[in-house]
Amino acid sequence: MSPKAETFLEIDGHEVRVSSPDKVVFPEPGLTKVDLVRYYLDVAEGALRGAGGRPLVLKRFVKGISAEPFFQKRVPENHPDYIDTATLHYASGTSAEEAVIRDAAGLAWVVNLGCLDLNPHPVRAEDLDHPDELRIDLDPMPGVDWSQIVDVAYVAQDVLDDVGLVGWPKTSGSRGMHILVRIAPRWDYREVRLAAETLAREVENRAPGLATARWWKEERGESVFVDFNQNAKDRTVASAYSVRALPDARVSTPLDWDEVRTARPAEFTVLTVPTRFAERGDPHAGIDDAVGTLDGLLRLAEELGPAEKPPRGSSAGGRRASTMPLIEVARTKTKPEAEAALEQWRAAHAGVAALLHPADVLIDGMRGSSSLWYRVRINLQHVPETDRPAQGPLLADYDPWAGRTWPGL
Repeated sequence: MSPKAETFLEIDGHEVRVSSPDKVVFPEPGLTKVDLVRYYLDVAEGALRGAGGRPLVLKRFVKGISAEPFFQKRVPENHPDYIDTATLHYASGTSAEEAVIRDAAGLAWVVNLGCLDLNPHPVRAEDLDHPDELRIDLDPMPGVDWSQIVDVAYVAQDVLDDVGLVGWPKTSGSRGMHILVRIAPRWDYREVRLAAETLAREVENRAPGLATARWWKEERGESVFVDFNQNAKDRTVASAYSVRALPDARVSTPLDWDEVRTARPAEFTVLTVPTRFAERGDPHAGIDDAVGTLDGLLRLAEELGPAEKPPRGSSAGGRRASTMPLIEVARTKTKPEAEAALEQWRAAHAGVAALLHPADVLIDGMRGSSSLWYRVRINLQHVPETDRPAQGPLLADYDPWAGRTWPGL
């Protein structure tokens, strides 16, 4: 019997089409496309609390979880009438009419497009200039275990408490943790980012060695990066109850503070979270009633003074020159290609590779025009100067901009 080409679901009075419902999206647990739709319907109240009413960047995995997704800002022209829109203006001078979902039918429609995780902006559609959510992204460097992330999370909670704010933790669905903070929509993006950077600096001050606010990856060591730049305009993060593109169909799951210490990200998957949600409800159910002010963080920003600026190089373009002994290994279209190039380099430099610490190996996901590409770098800080290999030709040199034309040129 051939798989169904489509099926229709009646959701909140709307008929929602699901194409290729039997298509297997997660081979390991055997989850199909319609299984993912039903997952989001089971947790719709929580998922909409995180992403509803906000413009969404559509992150579409149309070729499955093993292939790179592409990012679509503009809502498809043939979107149904239960999908709202909002027009965002970007720093590049462009604009995009983006999708805004408000109900379970909208969730199903987004999943049908090939979206696994939901990536909302930190603003409501009714006020696109003033975020109502400050986002704390605890991003562990290689070699950092979960217990260190937890320690940093509790330090962040203490800082928030001292400035009169309430943090709501959740697993990122990958290796890290997010803490969300509802704020009154009174401050613009620049002020919100400053508040987030101030919090990151204070967390680093209270937990030196465990946490860092250093923006440049090669300078962080084996610590947890408090990623304040997720609060910059145009940035999005996976929201609550988002499914992540990992083989076990892991979910970004809201937590109570009293379970942060014992919870493990791998516990929360598409197969387990609906039961948890049905039995205990959403730990973030009160988030919209805990709206706070940034006054305390902005006062702390004045007390701390300006953040140290990263050193800049003397090149004609004024680009920053790292103080670390970095070499670049490869630029690739996909992460598996990046990992293969890294292994090729390790094999060719086995003696040097043995001296590297986990955080010395840098595989950076870089945002291209509509998808990610990958850069592989090696920090030779733990290698004696006399043994450091020189920068050589790249093992792969993918150009994410090849073939693109630029207006006016």
